Amino acid sequence: MAPMPSPRMLTDVAFKALQQAQEQVNALVLGKTAEVRLAFVALLSGGHLLIEDLPGLGKTTLAHAMASTLGLQFQRVQFTSDLLPADVLGVSIYEAESHGFRFHPGPVFSNVLLADEINRAPPRTQSALLEAMAEQQVTIDGTTHALPDPFFVIATQNPVDMSGTFPLPDSQLDRFLLRLTLGYPDAGAERALLAGASRREMIAQTLPSLAEQDIRDLRVAVEQVHASDALVDYVQRLLARSRQQPGVRVGLSPRAGIALLRAARAHALLAGRQHVLPDDVQALFVAVAGHRLVAEAETSSGTALAGTILHGVQVD
Repeated sequence: MAPMPSPRMLTDVAFKALQQAQEQVNALVLGKTAEVRLAFVALLSGGHLLIEDLPGLGKTTLAHAMASTLGLQFQRVQFTSDLLPADVLGVSIYEAESHGFRFHPGPVFSNVLLADEINRAPPRTQSALLEAMAEQQVTIDGTTHALPDPFFVIATQNPVDMSGTFPLPDSQLDRFLLRLTLGYPDAGAERALLAGASRREMIAQTLPSLAEQDIRDLRVAVEQVHASDALVDYVQRLLARSRQQPGVRVGLSPRAGIALLRAARAHALLAGRQHVLPDDVQALFVAVAGHRLVAEAETSSGTALAGTILHGVQVD
């Protein structure tokens, strides 16, 4: 029997496919290279992604492009005010033939779940995803059901000041590794979108670049990317500063620090490195910390506070 390849060898095999996958998504979501990279960071870190922006700026397109490029089982749920937890998780139905209940899985039993406009559903339905996102399992009627591996949630939400939205609770926000915004495209990208083919048709013709096993192998490789003691010290100083920063009511938890290091390892791997640099942490800090910080004043934003914290901590 041939020896199993090492994680490093697995990374080399999958790295070209990973680069091709990023290029493919960038061809579908124009002018958003940095945001696409963050989406792949969330995927390779084993985390989940929250995209917050105005309607029509490509949030759903990015989710569909990721799913098509990855070649994974994909389900989309449109979150609305009347959506129930069972509509997402599934339900047990009594069957007369067997004289018992049979569980019918909901759309959460997929590799990639798009929770579209998640903050248009009430908090009870939002919280249905808590166990799934944290433990990769769902418990219904006392029975625990494992979710597929890999399992990746991409949620989109509209700004909380828009009508018909319910703010995500802090516990739900903490389940998302990264939050990003897309913003308006630049003039060149917008022109290409207006004059080019339909994104929906292009996504339908997309061929997968990465398979399930590739993603599992890459996640193993991410765990082996080296973070030095000095790098960990830098992350710890960022955490400490967040708890002392004026205007911050709730700073970053140790779990946020673990998430930041995990994402930094994935960011380094995407750059072709086997070690983490402070640049990786800095590129990700606002996306990891912005939605976890709780400001003292409603007029302050976690994103702005995260930027202030980042600039206030020096790299030794």
